[in-house]
Amino acid sequence: MARHAQSRARTRLSRRSKAVSGLAVSTLVGTALWAWPASGDDHNGGTDAKSTTSATASGPDTPRTPAAAPKTAPNAAPNGPAARQIPGLSDAARKRIPANSRQVLVVTGKGMDSFQSRVVLYTRAEGSEDWVPGPVWGAHNAAHGWTDDHRYGDLRSPIGVFALTDAGGRLTAPEGTRLPYDRNNSFVADGTGVDGEPLAGAFDYVIAINYNREAGTSPLDKQRPWGDAKGGGVWLHVDHDGPTQGCVSLKPKVMKELLRDLDPSLHPVIVMGPADY
Repeated sequence: MARHAQSRARTRLSRRSKAVSGLAVSTLVGTALWAWPASGDDHNGGTDAKSTTSATASGPDTPRTPAAAPKTAPNAAPNGPAARQIPGLSDAARKRIPANSRQVLVVTGKGMDSFQSRVVLYTRAEGSEDWVPGPVWGAHNAAHGWTDDHRYGDLRSPIGVFALTDAGGRLTAPEGTRLPYDRNNSFVADGTGVDGEPLAGAFDYVIAINYNREAGTSPLDKQRPWGDAKGGGVWLHVDHDGPTQGCVSLKPKVMKELLRDLDPSLHPVIVMGPADY
């Protein structure tokens, strides 16, 4: 993400004007955001806001109701039961999910220019093609919505399918965490977000999204394989009740649940973008 710090001179986005005109349609590309108000292109010393620190955001604490699985699914055997596929994804997105992945975190935005999204963790048993949904959680994504060509500081979340291999945070890992976890005091989010909300605690727990980063390193790692212009530092992190710079933010209890549930042996990935991308 571009720096999560933004000068207070910078134009504020009100809750009523957050839906800004969007960019083009989506493809599966990804772009990490360490910059601007709620998470993104440079969690280092920057903030998800108008000050100079880093943070991220997540959505409202929505009821934990299970997502509905489709009654039928494409590619089903002609005379056999249909496999329960993940709903709301294009065929292109489904094909990008690695064959060995048995955990898929689906982040679906309300629209190309929306900063509100919903999150569902799908799992499947070994040898099964049936994807079983977990609870539905509300979340926040970037202030300007989504893009299939993320650039540093564009305040859009990258569209794509990315691995989830590393986590960390200012607080100790919740008991049962299986992803490699870097507990580090450098996970600090200072200042205020786009709407002036405090960012403190936004990086108590983070899960790195493998957009323009080296897998197997701390979320704080600064390597950008595609170059700095493509952004980086896109995370799942604790919500601060406002849009992010490119990250996806969730309530603290949801972040703790994800840290307990995500299992490296199941090769978890995140599929993220506007609805039906």
